[in-house]
Amino acid sequence: MTIIVKNKVTLIYDDFIFKCSIGGKGFTKNKVESDQKTPRGTFQIGNLYFRNDRNKKPKTKLKCIPIKKNMGWCHDINNKKLYNKLFKIKKGIKHEKLFRKDKKYDFLIPILYNTKKVIVGKGSAIFLHLTSNYEKTLGCITLKKKDFLILLRLINKKTRIKIF
Repeated sequence: MTIIVKNKVTLIYDDFIFKCSIGGKGFTKNKVESDQKTPRGTFQIGNLYFRNDRNKKPKTKLKCIPIKKNMGWCHDINNKKLYNKLFKIKKGIKHEKLFRKDKKYDFLIPILYNTKKVIVGKGSAIFLHLTSNYEKTLGCITLKKKDFLILLRLINKKTRIKIF
């Protein structure tokens, strides 16, 4: 089955309809790093990353990886080797820190956009993650925690996400 992001505020999976938020500047077919847009297309999803110091491992068929303090996702356009990849945080490399004080990344699933043949500058760190108030994102898709946990029970590693 496929997760459908139908518009700026609606995510659908099977018979479930969830309120969501997306990039502050809408959708795009031509994603560029830092454009605040959510990429259009159909993508695979990655593993579930979660804060096991705040949450117990959720019921899901996805592989669950605890987030460590040194985990980052590279968005440094000057680093071709690590761009749009999970890595151990190093000084001098621009990144998205996964171990955050706020709870946005207590649960996150990378949307596998620009990950197979990575094109530097084409967009990175596109996640499905948590929100508390449906604020616009920098390109990610967000859900409330209760909805995210429901979705986790329904999806598996073969699930795709279609954004249009």
